[in-house]
Amino acid sequence: MELRHLRYFKALSECLNFTRAAERMHVTQSTLSHQIKQLEESLDRPLFDRIGKRVVLTEAGEIFLEFVTSALAAVDQGIGALKESAGELTGHVRVGATHTFNLQFLPECIATFLEKHPLVRVTVEELPAEEICVKLNSGELDLGIAYRPNNPDNLWFEPLHNEEMILVVSEQHPFANRKRIRFVELHRQQLVLLPEAFSTRAMLDECFRACGAEPLVMAEMNTVAPMLQLVARTQIAAIVTANAIDAGSDLHVVMLEDPTPVRTPGILWNRGAHQQTVHIRSFSSIIRKLALSRRLQAQRQRT
Repeated sequence: MELRHLRYFKALSECLNFTRAAERMHVTQSTLSHQIKQLEESLDRPLFDRIGKRVVLTEAGEIFLEFVTSALAAVDQGIGALKESAGELTGHVRVGATHTFNLQFLPECIATFLEKHPLVRVTVEELPAEEICVKLNSGELDLGIAYRPNNPDNLWFEPLHNEEMILVVSEQHPFANRKRIRFVELHRQQLVLLPEAFSTRAMLDECFRACGAEPLVMAEMNTVAPMLQLVARTQIAAIVTANAIDAGSDLHVVMLEDPTPVRTPGILWNRGAHQQTVHIRSFSSIIRKLALSRRLQAQRQRT
């Protein structure tokens, strides 16, 4: 069975006349008749009853028509989307991102996207994850980039990968020369962490409880950048994701184990927004490709 068989079947089911259906499809009547016969043989049942010069759908044909109509509509929609994406895209992409992804990851995504589609306008709002969810639900954002929320409500979370959290210290810190450290060794160590309202903080608190460690939480900050500035100026450590650290940073990274805290970044969508425009789908495709590239790079570095 091939796509042309379905198109011929659809035309004949609408015309119920071989001559008119053949004219619509720009083929000879014998060609159309032969193609319909091939389709019926492949399905092992008749789709049309021939009564003299009249043609009517069989019960099997009526059932099959519903699915063929949906399938051809989806195919034609896909072809249209490809033709549209081959030209100059225009429009507006509204993105909400948490601070971590707004440092390096998202700017790289935007640069790649605008190089391909310079006529599309991109607006980025740096927001807490909870506010991203609110604005997606209200239709003020097209997509969000954040860690998996605890209560996504009407949102769909598309995971990109899993990433390990790390300990970050200054050059003067006693752990600066360590490559790995067990979670229990953070007992009574000075830390700056996110506030307790954050899901990341809840996960880290659970890690501390699991190993029986009680850190000295010297400060709580709701964004990563000031946390890292505090780490650079003191002997207070922080636990963040690796992509929060700039490549040229003087901060030292220490891997955490037993347990290793893991976060899952991804794309947040509004479940009600079924029809995403071509430029939004194109932008999300770049997000997926860059996330995959970074994951593979991290795997190579570990090996």
